[in-house]
Amino acid sequence: MDKINVDGVLLTSLKKIHHPKGDVFHGMKKSDAGFSGFGEAYFSTINYMDAKPWKKHLRMTLNFVVPVGTIRFVIYDDREESVTKGNFFDVILGVENYQRITIPPNVWVAFYGEGEGYNLLLNLASLEHDPSEVERKDELHEIEYKW
Repeated sequence: MDKINVDGVLLTSLKKIHHPKGDVFHGMKKSDAGFSGFGEAYFSTINYMDAKPWKKHLRMTLNFVVPVGTIRFVIYDDREESVTKGNFFDVILGVENYQRITIPPNVWVAFYGEGEGYNLLLNLASLEHDPSEVERKDELHEIEYKW
């Protein structure tokens, strides 16, 4: 398991169950660590070698799963009272590293398409989308990190 150095971020191993007619990929149960309610589930894609720049949800907990392709996530903690203020956490998720990452409110997240094919992300969010509870940066370089 990767060392998580951002307070509140969780990595949870998920089951892949092989079936000759098609595999089953677990996502989340309400009894799982990281579950903090259900607001909506949505899918997002990221192209190979493209990045979706930094955003920070103010109230929403994110639960990202990558059932197709490979996506790199970087989380940055700038919370004033956090014991991990100034820390980054970097992880690559996909079928070969099939885990769910739980990202608490008030930390920054950006992601990058590592897989050469189709890269698909599922977010099991604690709240419905509300544009008033998210902050965004337009460019990756607005938070200094070596990608």
